[in-house]
Amino acid sequence: MSQDPQTGAPHIPVLIRPLIAAVAPVSGTWLDGTFGAGGYTRELLAAGADKVIGVDRDPLAHEMAQKWIGEYNGRIELVRGTFSRLDEYAQDLDGVVLDLGVSSMQLDLAERGFSFMREGPLDMRMSQDGPSAADLVNEATEAQLADIIYLFGEERASRRIAKSIVKARTLAPITTTLRLAEIVEGCLPRAKPGQAHPATRTFQGLRIAVNDEYEELLGGLIAAEKALKPGGKLAVVTFHSIEDRIVKRFLTLASGGGGRANRYAPETEQPKERFKLTPRKAIAPDSEELAINPRSRSAKLRVAVRTEVPAGDVDAEALGLPRLKRNG
Repeated sequence: MSQDPQTGAPHIPVLIRPLIAAVAPVSGTWLDGTFGAGGYTRELLAAGADKVIGVDRDPLAHEMAQKWIGEYNGRIELVRGTFSRLDEYAQDLDGVVLDLGVSSMQLDLAERGFSFMREGPLDMRMSQDGPSAADLVNEATEAQLADIIYLFGEERASRRIAKSIVKARTLAPITTTLRLAEIVEGCLPRAKPGQAHPATRTFQGLRIAVNDEYEELLGGLIAAEKALKPGGKLAVVTFHSIEDRIVKRFLTLASGGGGRANRYAPETEQPKERFKLTPRKAIAPDSEELAINPRSRSAKLRVAVRTEVPAGDVDAEALGLPRLKRNG
């Protein structure tokens, strides 16, 4: 089992038990598109995979893996890259697993700047290169910030928050996680017991923008369809409603379930099934998982099996992919 990079405590992959059950029997070559601390990869190998190709853009994931992958005698191949290009790394795969969002490994390291609960540089870059969250917060226009926080963070008070950020940065650049969290807290009502931290949605929106996560997700779904062999399995774990909506819509359309927009319109030939949904609905964590793995509370697992129908075109607009205006 993989371990937390700070505490050394066991890291439990979210929804791993139902995932392994849903894709059983596991065999052949799989690709873990969000390798992280290697939790899913280890479980796939234990369940019967001959080999797992682990993909991650975070150099820390590769550095940590060097301490233990030797135990698997070449059954793990690591690729530094993005899962939107996974079809370039492998073909004829028996399965693809994607665990979306920020990993516990990234969240728990204060110096990575993902958490509003720990003081650290306002970074949030999964790849550790390119523009950071601090660059975005200090350089984007008020309108751009409001769009990011609303579209990607689903925060209704996005305009108020963006206005407060722009006002605060005129006094001094915003460079740390706790300063940004304080700015957001200062313009929102205090959270009631049991509610999420006021900065949760703002940090989510900025992280998604910094890492281009929705475009990456769309690319990953398209690439998985191209890389899976007939009978190959796709398993995707999401952590919030927009991610899940994109995955659900993609699989619905790819399984021929789009339907007619207007019931009075003439019937047209239904698209052929490129995936079969197994099961048709998302799998949520059970009470046992919630008790031992609180991070799983918002998680959903969707599983589908590739058919022999050639990969098709995907309309990003039909998936409801949130996109920023080019001019703020």
